Parts: sequence; structure tokens; C-alpha cells
Amino acid sequence: MYTASGSSRGSLQNRLTELDQSALFRPLTKWNAEIDHADRLPETVGAAFRAMTSGKPGAAQLGPPFDTQKDAAVEPDDIWAQPGHATYPSWRSAPDPSAMTAAVSALVSAKQPLIICGGGVVISGAEAELASVAERLGAPVATTISGQGSLPESHPLCKGVVGSNGGTMPTRAAVEQSDLVMFIGCRAGSVTTERWRFPTRGTRVLHIDADPQVIGAIYRTEVALVGDARLALHAIDAELVRRAAEVKRGNGAARVARALQEKFSAFDRLDTSGEARVLPERIVATLNEVLPSDAVVVCDPGTPCPYFSALYRFRESSRHFISNRAHGALGYSMSGAIGAHFGRPQAKCVSVMGDGSFAFTAGELETIVRLRLPIMMIVVSNSVFGWIKAGQKTGFQQRCFSVDFTRTDHAKVAEAYGVRTWRVADPSMLQEAFAAAGEHGGPMLVDVVTQPLHEASAPVSEWIA
Repeated sequence: MYTASGSSRGSLQNRLTELDQSALFRPLTKWNAEIDHADRLPETVGAAFRAMTSGKPGAAQLGPPFDTQKDAAVEPDDIWAQPGHATYPSWRSAPDPSAMTAAVSALVSAKQPLIICGGGVVISGAEAELASVAERLGAPVATTISGQGSLPESHPLCKGVVGSNGGTMPTRAAVEQSDLVMFIGCRAGSVTTERWRFPTRGTRVLHIDADPQVIGAIYRTEVALVGDARLALHAIDAELVRRAAEVKRGNGAARVARALQEKFSAFDRLDTSGEARVLPERIVATLNEVLPSDAVVVCDPGTPCPYFSALYRFRESSRHFISNRAHGALGYSMSGAIGAHFGRPQAKCVSVMGDGSFAFTAGELETIVRLRLPIMMIVVSNSVFGWIKAGQKTGFQQRCFSVDFTRTDHAKVAEAYGVRTWRVADPSMLQEAFAAAGEHGGPMLVDVVTQPLHEASAPVSEWIA
């Protein structure tokens, strides 16, 4: 992030727009710096790229005051970064070989191992290595929300999302039944583990992560592998090949099939229930039919996130689902889909948001129209801050405060900006509207009047995790 600030000589002098930007961005970035003199620009830019791409990748922020920006002391050729820092992760490091050997010994001794992947597998580009290890062991693979895409959900060993947001009882059972869990690129936080109950504290745990501070933070870890996920999984796979006689391939595919059959039978009953209102399940089911397999879906963290995490079938590996779930900030998906389009312009990019989220970010419709971006936007319109109301309903004896609001015609709002729109309140019209929107070549928005989240059978085990 490049954030301009006031004068480098204006600190604490109450100048107009003066703000300590380093302090503002520090909680959100891996590395940040204020450039108080132009001759520091080359070294600082290089340091920013090194910090962003190496170790555990993360955001960097540079804050050059406006008077520094006007300083002509730096030539363009003076600003450079290592060629390898154009992509991430750069400068990969492998785990200790002895730890890798110990991890394989633990894996082959387990009767029902389970792999839980966070976002680190996709960040590392370790999807092929993960598939090879899982197939060699016959071990099911579950993911966090950000870990989706580690394994295609069409793979017979992919169990889907676990945890309190997007997990279901059948996927929780897979964690309960496992005698060893291997976390990969995953913090094992409160949502993934349902507040550290699944797996239990006594379960055998292996943990692969580029950040040593993550490993052992909650769970007593039998083997810690500090390093890049792709290098770690490649080494584990090679050791499994070498020790093939010890490997007893598990029945993970059968376990996954049973769990998914149970999960999706409940989903299908709701999708085809004949309910007069549009249920969230119907939205997901219809998009599963309409969208291409390489679509990128960007969800806000309210109503859309748990439904798409649990029930949308991402049929390809790599990053096809994006949500800013961790901090729950509404208004992300519309802007996030703009970024997704520029990152992957050949793919259909879909923004799914609640009506509360739409209100936070509707001004970006002008950006989308001005740039003629073919983004498909879907508003789940239920006239409520649904996640908050559901939390108040379950946690405060149904005493709700400041969560309901009047319904907006989001289609008319978007149409005023120049967006092609559809409005759907009848479930039987959903397929036609989504199909037509999918074929439209410019900005498009479908406003769907739905069942409120606090009345729905959402795949959420607890609202305040």
C-alpha cells in the first residue's frame, strides 16, 4: 500500500490531515515505514518487497509525506527490488529433515489421520503436493474458509470446510473421529476448531507453517515443521514413497463420501423444499449450476460466507473463493471483486453481499461502470444485519437491538449508476435471472429478496466464536 501523508516536517504541529499513518496501518500489515527523505526511497521499496514476499507473506505499507514525493533527488533507475520478489512466496525454506522424518512416522502410525488446510497451501502453490500426500495415505482433507481450493471439492478425499462458520455436523464428525490431525498453513484458530474443541486438546497434532509463532500456540504439537508448505509436503511425499511398505492406505474416500452424502442430503431438502421465499440454499444451488468451474466468488462475511463455504462446490484447485471473514468487515466483496477481476480477467468474478454490505460500498458501482467491468453482483436482501441478529437471538435471549432496517430496491439503485439489473423474489425465477446475468457482458446485479439469516438453517454452529 502506498499512502500519502502530510509534510515530513509537520509532525505534532496540527497540520491539515496530519495523521500517524504508520500507527494506523501497523495492525493490518506485516511491515510498514514512513519515508521522511527521498534518498531513502530505494532501500525502503526494496525492503517492502522483501517483507511482503518472504517468510509468511503479508501486506506492506509505505507512507511518503507529500514534500518527500516532490523531492527530485531520486532517479527512477535507483528504485529496484530483487527479481525473485515479484512473486510470493520468495526465498522458500524447508523444514528440518529430522522433523519431516518424525512427521512421516507419526502419519503412518495413525489409524485415521485428517489433514486440515488453511490458506497457506494455496499461497504456497502446494496443491499438487497436498493431493499426492493425501492420496498416498488415503487421508481425508478438510479446509478452513481461506483454505478452500487446497484440493478441488470434486476430489474424493476433499471433505470441505470445518469449523463454526461453514462447517456442518458431518464435517465436525470427521475431526472427532480422527486420531491425528495435520494442520498445514493454518492458525488453528477459534473458528476452525470451534473454540479449540474439535480437535480436542488431547488429539495428536502435526503442524506445518512458515510462521513458528503459530505452531504450538494452542495445541500441544507432536511434530512441528517450520517452513514452506510446498517444500514440506514434497519432502513428506518423498519419504512416504521411500517407506511405502509401512504405509497402510486409509479409507478416507469412503468416509468423505458418507459425510458429504449426509451433508448435501440436508442441503438438497432445503433447496427443493417448495418454500415460497428464496432460501439462501437456493441461491448457492443455482449458482453451482450456472457459474463456470473457474469462477472466482468473493463473499462478504455475513450471510454469504457460511453458505458458500459449506455448500458451493469449487471444482478446481487454487484460489476461487475470497472472503474477509476474519474481521467480519461488511462492504468488502464489491471492491474485492474489482481486484479479483484485474488479477484474473479471464474468469467470471462474482460478488455476493448482504444488503447491509451493499449500503457500505454502493459508491463503488460508479467505478465498476466507469471501467466497464463484467462483474456479476448478487445482493442477498433480507432487511437485517443477519449475523449480528442471529448472535443476539441465540446469545441474549432473543433480545435484539439496532439490527433491522427497511428494504431497499438495490436493483433500482444499481440501475441509476448504469448497471444491468434483475430483481427476484420468486424462487422459480432465480435460474433465469442468474443465467441471463451470467451471459451479460458488462456490469450486472441481481437483487434477491431472501429469508432472513436468523430464521434460516445456516451452517453455523455458534455465532460468536
